[in-house]
Amino acid sequence: MTLENPNLPKLAIVADLNIHFRNLGATEMLRHVLENRQFGPIALVSSFGADSVVLLHMISVIDPQTPIIFIDTEMLFRQTLSYQNKLAEDLGLTDVRRITPERNAVLVRDSENLLHRYDTDSCCALRKTEPLARALTGFGSWISGRKRYQGGVRSKLELFELDNHRRIKINPLAHWSRVDLDTYIEANNLPRHPLVNKGYLSIGCAPCTTPSGTVGDERAGRWPDAGKTECGIHFGAAETVTAPLESAQVIVNDEGFSPDDWTLGFTEFSELKTLSQSQKSALALNLDNSFQAEALLPWIDQIDLIRIQFPTFSDGRGFSLATQLRTLGYVGRLRAKGHVLADQYAMARRAGFDEVEIDQELASRQPVSQWRARADWNENDYQNRLRQTA
Repeated sequence: MTLENPNLPKLAIVADLNIHFRNLGATEMLRHVLENRQFGPIALVSSFGADSVVLLHMISVIDPQTPIIFIDTEMLFRQTLSYQNKLAEDLGLTDVRRITPERNAVLVRDSENLLHRYDTDSCCALRKTEPLARALTGFGSWISGRKRYQGGVRSKLELFELDNHRRIKINPLAHWSRVDLDTYIEANNLPRHPLVNKGYLSIGCAPCTTPSGTVGDERAGRWPDAGKTECGIHFGAAETVTAPLESAQVIVNDEGFSPDDWTLGFTEFSELKTLSQSQKSALALNLDNSFQAEALLPWIDQIDLIRIQFPTFSDGRGFSLATQLRTLGYVGRLRAKGHVLADQYAMARRAGFDEVEIDQELASRQPVSQWRARADWNENDYQNRLRQTA
């Protein structure tokens, strides 16, 4: 198995793991992963939610000393907290690590605990994504309980992926069905989360979870009416063997393709005046390429990232806007989004862009090798080639 060959790229290792384990059961796969030191230090990330007991029970049988990372967002149901304590004790799990948001960050960005009402993505970043990133420091791999049948971005889930820190992410239950879960729980006489009997088929934070959903769409009760199905822990985090990245968008910079590391959402210029100072502590702005750069002067030092839209590859106004913003003194990250081609990368960098955001379809047509060929943009750009041939 290629896991034992350290000279292979991580993506090739993941591809081999998916082939090697495709016909093995979840318990057998999990036992091998936990007993194989070549995966590095490994942890299970568990919400102690509706179906979490399945993986937690498997872990308790194989190795109850496995680190369990439990993210307490400080907005969970009281039933979840009680269930977590009792289940960990009953299963004999000896290393459950309760992770909470960073206190100063909460005071700055959500001092009244109301962020979830107007910006769910930022709330999830503050209370889930960022604490998990800190908690996983030092781990080489981690285990998740996601399943394909849950739909959405999970419908093409593989057993093994890479997260955005190049850790191997393991999904032992990826191919399990609702019937498989229920059968395992009943066969092992395992206790369910107390809210399951009240109609909660997927359980997260109390303000953003309702008792709704069906067997075909269990996560419908999460962030109802918000057009959101994931908290962000699994967004932009996976690489597979069938696409450059499993995230919806691909970020291109001088290093090649990478997941999007900006998880706090984007603000429109029309909303800028209404934001409080605390809300501007981590700010990204979305701009049309026809925007007048001078209008941004009152806020130009407060913005961390500006994303400029490119509706078509032939529309060069975005390059002009980028140059104007740099001339006015903007020093933050500058991103071009949309129909920017690999051949335009040198032009984008010379105009002041740090990176380009493209979709999966464009990334598949123009692979990373084409973009990397333009990575040394100071040497290989259009103007330099003209000088060399003069």
